[in-house]
Amino acid sequence: MSSSIHLPYPYSLCPSKKLLSVACWRVSNRRKLSKNYSGRCGNSRRWRLKRKGWLSSKEPPSAASKQAEFRKKWMDYQGVNGWEGLLDPLDDNLRREILRYGDFVEAAYCSFDFDSSSPTYAMCKYPRSSLLRHTGICGSGYRVTKNLYATCGLELPSCGDGWPAMKVPGWVSTRSSWIGFVAICEDGKEISRLGRRDVVIALRGTGTCLEWIENMRVNLTCMHRGRGGHADGEPMVQNGFLSLFTSKSATRLSLRDTVREEVGRIMRMHGGKPLSFTLTGHSLGAALATLTAYDIHVAFEGTTPTVTVVSFGGPRVGNRSFRHRLEETGTNVLRIVNTDDPVTKVPGFITDGSLSGHCDDSAAGLVPRWLRQRLMQDSSEWLYADVGRELKLSSRECPHMYGLSMATSHDLKTYLKLVSCLVSSKCPLRATTQRATEPRDPAFAPSLVKQSVTVQTQRA
Repeated sequence: MSSSIHLPYPYSLCPSKKLLSVACWRVSNRRKLSKNYSGRCGNSRRWRLKRKGWLSSKEPPSAASKQAEFRKKWMDYQGVNGWEGLLDPLDDNLRREILRYGDFVEAAYCSFDFDSSSPTYAMCKYPRSSLLRHTGICGSGYRVTKNLYATCGLELPSCGDGWPAMKVPGWVSTRSSWIGFVAICEDGKEISRLGRRDVVIALRGTGTCLEWIENMRVNLTCMHRGRGGHADGEPMVQNGFLSLFTSKSATRLSLRDTVREEVGRIMRMHGGKPLSFTLTGHSLGAALATLTAYDIHVAFEGTTPTVTVVSFGGPRVGNRSFRHRLEETGTNVLRIVNTDDPVTKVPGFITDGSLSGHCDDSAAGLVPRWLRQRLMQDSSEWLYADVGRELKLSSRECPHMYGLSMATSHDLKTYLKLVSCLVSSKCPLRATTQRATEPRDPAFAPSLVKQSVTVQTQRA
């Protein structure tokens, strides 16, 4: 009885097509060979296959290995080491984290009611339980636990104060407004990827009339008002920002007190496990995020976990003493600034370092010498200092954004677009860019719904 021999597929073809079929078979079955021979073939057989080029000697890292590497370095991405070696060139993992936190700020903008004719003007449009779902980041693994409100310390003059009788629209005199939220990560997979339980405090920019007026109160005032006076070395911050941070109304706690209560509750509930607080905001929200981070360290001194600030287009907040106090607390601040955005160069006519000629502020050269000397002698209330590490962007380097207006250069979407394109200081932009509002990575940041042009023009 003759026995038949079954050859592999390519060898069963006619001889004229044998060589071509073998080549195609090798390419298409490389992964299959790697999988089949890894379990039942010896090391010698695998070595021969690798030598012939049938098996790859270097396999791409798996998703699990990438997550394990991220977990080991999460403190570096939170700025514990000052983001050393991660900003230039911009690390891809850090880029994804920046864009992910930018999505939370975008969610705060999407949730705020800018329509002055609406009965819910200056409030949140969505309930807390569905806020992230309505803004397109329900798959982030976070849950909103607290709504945050800011109250202006100013009040419009009434008719009884000697002002003529006039009818003022209600939206003009709105003091308390919804400004952001606190969200905590509760998804097991996301906690495993991050290496800790992360708490995000996201704050929007200017949205009401009185908030704009508070922005104009640019003189410095003592951070701790109860001490009285301001001796040398006393931390001082912008008057309007501090008013929004500490003022309260008859029905609303101040932003400072609300954050303290929520942070204390979260620390009592999850204090025994790795925990981090990430404060992020745009424009006014960036300034309030910096003040909030400082206050968290002051209120929970000695027991505070890692606190990081990721700010977009934030103005200056305080003087040099405030910067030193912030650094002493261990707060990590990453300021993402667009060099074409004027908001990042105010308030304060000059910065603290520009008096001695060690600052790159373009406005410093416009200050007369006699005025600079006078400011140095008087310890003026107008001397500001930048805080934290800067990640510098430039909309001029992006061909798609050439000729943008100042308002567009300050818009949050512009910042997210520039971050997604940035490579390094020597190579400012990627060859192929990607819209910040489109899905960047399903595992890190889902896409957000687009906002109307009317909402974008009202941002600060």
